[in-house]
Amino acid sequence: MSQINTNAILDASGGTTTSINGYTPTVSNMAGRNRIINGDMRIDQRNAGASVSANAAYGVDRWLMNFAGGGVYSAQRSTTTPAGFSNSTILTVTTADSSIASTDYYRFRQAIEGFNISDLGWGTASAQPVTISFWVRSSVTGTYCVGLQNSSVNRSYGAEYTISAANTWEYKTITVAGDTTGTWSTDNGTGVTVYFDLGSGSSFNQAVNTWAGTNTWKTSAQTNWISTSGATFYITGVQLEAGSVATPFEHRQYGQELALCQRYFQTTDAMSLTGTMASATLGTLQLRSQMRATPTVALTAPFKISDTYVSDHTQSSASVTISLGRATNSGVNLSFTNFSGLTAGRPYLSLPNETGFITLSAEL
Repeated sequence: MSQINTNAILDASGGTTTSINGYTPTVSNMAGRNRIINGDMRIDQRNAGASVSANAAYGVDRWLMNFAGGGVYSAQRSTTTPAGFSNSTILTVTTADSSIASTDYYRFRQAIEGFNISDLGWGTASAQPVTISFWVRSSVTGTYCVGLQNSSVNRSYGAEYTISAANTWEYKTITVAGDTTGTWSTDNGTGVTVYFDLGSGSSFNQAVNTWAGTNTWKTSAQTNWISTSGATFYITGVQLEAGSVATPFEHRQYGQELALCQRYFQTTDAMSLTGTMASATLGTLQLRSQMRATPTVALTAPFKISDTYVSDHTQSSASVTISLGRATNSGVNLSFTNFSGLTAGRPYLSLPNETGFITLSAEL
């Protein structure tokens, strides 16, 4: 077998890194370059493709609906996509707001964990630029805004892009200079939030392509999409990466993307969770993936579990206590009430796709 040992392979014409089968590898375009999770909108643990229309609901995993005012929009995973993608998210105006107050806001956003932007050096003299790229389609043409904001909401950036043709997929790229000031979290809190504005009030206006020390994320040119009843807005292929060049969308394997989402949200409605009965009423629950922080646990009744290989047990009423004693980001304790026949020391298995289920959330 032949072997070549060298410090660098350079292009003969210019001294830059050479291309391999037409692709030029760099530090910023290797695996893991996309800081957005579920940018292709495939993962939808909560809704399984159903439509949701409430503020603070997740249309698909990691993508939060965020609005306040007289208008309402719904979000739903869709199979209407540009080439190369299987899913998008469609937002639809269900209640129009034709008189947007200055403090009203309508946006679709993802908060990125600080650990995942720590290398960007924001807040220092060596702050790196980032490039946001995405596919978008809307029934309403015009100027739209993408915003970036820190967790203290006192450092913000507003950029514009144009939707030129109605109901047509368009690819957009926006490069943002790194912020050399401000405080940017680099731990398991919010590092940066990315907003896609849909028609927010004038209180959130700022100058275009500028870092501002205010709670803003858009410009006065933003189209009031929310004011048109039945208007649609599709988005997919969202990528945020270091550098000033947009590289092709990073298509991760489905299992990888699901595991990334499960750091922030898990549910027994879509998968089984296993544990051991510490007593006849107390079970320990090992999580599928280590979560960002100690999760908030909720249960929808009636919940059903199985003593592994023995028998099934269905909760007898809607009263179930969730105990968070000794809870961590890798496991929690559950206190099972209104069950009978559970045995200390016996493994148990939560049964997926039943009426009752557990959700665990450590979202930002």
